[in-house]
Amino acid sequence: MKFLFYLNIIILLLCVSSKKKDNKKRVRNLYGENKEITGEYDKNLSITCNNGIFVGIKKDDVLSFKGIPYAKPPIGDLRWKEPILPDDSDKVYQAYFFGKSPIQTEWPSELGSYYPTSENCLTLNIWLNTQNNSTDKTVMVFIHGGAFGWGGTSDPLYDGYNLVNKYSDIILISIAYRVGMMGFINFSSIPGGEEYKSSGNLGILDQICALKWIQKNIKNFGGDPDKVTVFGESAGGGSVSIFPLIDGTEGLYKRIIAESGSINLSYSKEETELLTKKLKEESGENNMEKLKALSESKIKKINEVLNDYNNFPERDGIILGEDLYGLYKSGKGKNIDMLLGTNKDEVRYWISEMGYYSILNGRLVYEEGLPVLYENNRKRLSKEDKTNAKKFMKLQKGKKIWKITEFYNELLFRIPMTKQAEYHSDAGGNTYVYHWKYPGEDKTKGACHAIELAYVFNNLDEDIFIGNKINKELANEVQDMWVNFARYGDPSTAKHKWEQYDSKTRKTMILDDNIRMEEDYKKEQRLLIEPLLKYYFNGCYSNISLNVPQFYKIIVQVVGILLIIIALIIIFIVLIVKKCKKKKNDEIKNEEKMIDKEMGKLSPDNIN
Repeated sequence: MKFLFYLNIIILLLCVSSKKKDNKKRVRNLYGENKEITGEYDKNLSITCNNGIFVGIKKDDVLSFKGIPYAKPPIGDLRWKEPILPDDSDKVYQAYFFGKSPIQTEWPSELGSYYPTSENCLTLNIWLNTQNNSTDKTVMVFIHGGAFGWGGTSDPLYDGYNLVNKYSDIILISIAYRVGMMGFINFSSIPGGEEYKSSGNLGILDQICALKWIQKNIKNFGGDPDKVTVFGESAGGGSVSIFPLIDGTEGLYKRIIAESGSINLSYSKEETELLTKKLKEESGENNMEKLKALSESKIKKINEVLNDYNNFPERDGIILGEDLYGLYKSGKGKNIDMLLGTNKDEVRYWISEMGYYSILNGRLVYEEGLPVLYENNRKRLSKEDKTNAKKFMKLQKGKKIWKITEFYNELLFRIPMTKQAEYHSDAGGNTYVYHWKYPGEDKTKGACHAIELAYVFNNLDEDIFIGNKINKELANEVQDMWVNFARYGDPSTAKHKWEQYDSKTRKTMILDDNIRMEEDYKKEQRLLIEPLLKYYFNGCYSNISLNVPQFYKIIVQVVGILLIIIALIIIFIVLIVKKCKKKKNDEIKNEEKMIDKEMGKLSPDNIN
């Protein structure tokens, strides 16, 4: 039985390794560089924009334009500076290939990380259906996730062809933005950093710059600039949740869809300081002039070391307020329509994440590591809030690790979202909430983080999260819901009436085999978690302490395993020694017998 267990582990590791190589090759094969066209080109495939004429590629009825710059390259003197819209131009360019991904390390669940990376990454992609000649199409702009440190628009999961081919009145756009230390870093402690006050939120400002470019040019693609919906997942969901709270974004979009991301996915000024410290240590530089002079290749090498220390958007008091919940409560952004939601098993996504580059099984790392984070976070709680956390845990069934998992499902994802929805609704904003329960093929991961993306984009062949378990009826309904919300501000379909969320009934659309509305889903858990939102827990693990009981428990377990191994080695040695001694004794006895036998031949009786 043990042999079969280890054989299965080996086969699984080989399959995962093979899948990584296949995905990397698949994404790398998408790469190419768009060039200027100086000769003839097909004008039927071109669109004139303020910064050039771009020639796309047509597949069936879908015309795509990839890698269009929406800002000047953020390189040289513009490194770590706010994005600037591109200069006007009448030159003609190819728009055949995705622009490069932002600088990041490769990561198996973020396929965009396999695409070539560069500082010069501020581009967008557009898909439109040529069968529909309307000049006021609904525009849907997608912002990818990746913990603000990974991701790219070249990820096949985000390809817009299938959705636009199905809904001809939709224009789909995906945008790239700076991530990691190039997009979210606090330079206030660095000499010269006073000239980079917005550096903690450059990735957010990139996204806003893209929306400004869209407002300026989308009419030429047949889109209506007054019907723009911005939707995002994870870090993208956090981004679009932040937009309504930023001054100057009014009029750039009409609606947002935030999937598994809310305003808690942000950092305080204090939380951003570690990355700055690490950058100084790794680069050996301590002022902005020297940091700006670092080569891109040097930046990439440094990022390989620092990618795990990435920041989220900074509540800096400059771009973002320090109390984001308070801003929503005050009615900020109340004119924006919102569709918000999370998944049932969000945190189980990290079971596989923790095993990608570890010699240990991901589930083992998850089951031992997540309690360390829990005990760190618990230290910050007041006595009353510790009581609430304890009550929450008592509500849960099963092993401790799954109780902690549900704690973080609620604390990091669902309850920050419902609080955002509550405040927005109370201020008079149109608000809709969903909860995704339909699982993927992997029973352990269930309905994990990002599982809905393949459904939303109609890319059901992209099995990275869903596996081979697909509900096509659910897919059709979800796509209708998302598109209807973008069209009309109401996600209801012919089959399902979606009622608005408010603080009295808290009506939530459950997305599962049985699609339905429920009131105040998991009310008791919500009431216990809401008091903890003031701590802005965001899953940050880069600065956690190991001085917690769980870590000592791990040490004891490791020491115990080592003692068992040592004991087994000693027993093995003792057995070997015994065996050797027995063999030696047997040899001696045999020699004695041989001698006795020879002596017997030489006895007087035998001689006579």
